[in-house]
Amino acid sequence: MEYNKVIAVTGLPGLFELLSSKSDGAIVRSLDDKSTRFVSSRIHNFSHLESIEIYTVRENVNLVDVLKAMEASSEKLPDDKDNAALKAYFTKVYPDLDFARVYGSDLKKMVKWFSVLKANDIEIKLTEEPEEEAAEAEVETVEVEKAPAKAKKEKAEEKAPVKEKKAVKKEEEEKPKKAAPKKKAEKEEKAAPKKKEAEEKPKKAAKKK
Repeated sequence: MEYNKVIAVTGLPGLFELLSSKSDGAIVRSLDDKSTRFVSSRIHNFSHLESIEIYTVRENVNLVDVLKAMEASSEKLPDDKDNAALKAYFTKVYPDLDFARVYGSDLKKMVKWFSVLKANDIEIKLTEEPEEEAAEAEVETVEVEKAPAKAKKEKAEEKAPVKEKKAVKKEEEEKPKKAAPKKKAEKEEKAAPKKKEAEEKPKKAAKKK
């Protein structure tokens, strides 16, 4: 069994293996007597050991850090009913614990949980993401980021013919405007002889006199 499947349930002693989750609770197996049962989430709260943090005089640490220190220590586990012995034990094993916020009941739980984990040969370590999965996730992210750019290009190509039609229409609209000056010039040319003729008539009449 893996450490990330181990949970603590409020109101119930010991530790449990999470077998399956449901909308209204979970099916768990006791690591003490191996009995399986359904636990309602309306009555109990579930805590993965992996997600539990412990107060220290510096920054909070994961429960794993304290359990590993207990595993590496040669100190004998104290009687979990003796608060003085519990504090003396953790002062030697993990002196950075903030004993003003980590109560005797918390120290007692850690000793009991450590004993259960060792009895079930569960390796105390946090879950690590496999390198291959991380690489695949990175490739997928890159592809997702490129996708919008491709879609944008295709959209631009679809819009291009519309722009061309608009350009042709504009050119057709401009043609009559360009032709207008030509018509005006033709009218002026036609009117010119008549104007010239009208100007010459008074001159001829003057000569007769």
